Amino acid sequence: MMNTMMIDGHGRIINYLRLSVTDRCNLRCRYCMPADGVPLLPHGGILRYEELLLVARTAVKLGIEKIRVTGGEPLIRKGILGFLSRLAGIPGLRQLVLTTNGILLEEMAESLKDAGVQRLNISLDSLVPENFARITRRGDVSRVLSGSPRRSAPDSRSS
Repeated sequence: MMNTMMIDGHGRIINYLRLSVTDRCNLRCRYCMPADGVPLLPHGGILRYEELLLVARTAVKLGIEKIRVTGGEPLIRKGILGFLSRLAGIPGLRQLVLTTNGILLEEMAESLKDAGVQRLNISLDSLVPENFARITRRGDVSRVLSGSPRRSAPDSRSS
């Protein structure tokens, strides 16, 4: 499947790609953006899903094995589940990962799994509700925690 390999300036094989699918976010973290947000790109100013898929397919042909989808907050982009499903179906892609702030996980976790997302990275600034709300300016840590696996569930890594 792989026609060539990409090598960085230190001789390391490049096998990982990060795809940012949106500049929008449902939080206003103090370290990330002003309280009023930032000027958003018009929809025509970001890559369409078809363009992102072309980049991903080409990258996999060049040796990319892992793709991490990020944003802003990727779960707020319309059509994200269909895009992730198409991305997961790229022949040769070994791992599909999503980075999220976790606010929408309770509603979307099962659908993300069904779409082919194999791993989640949840950016979580604090487990202390007051600190989380202060840092994110609008977030509720309980929403993130309600979307996470229950502690009593068996750890799938052990099997």
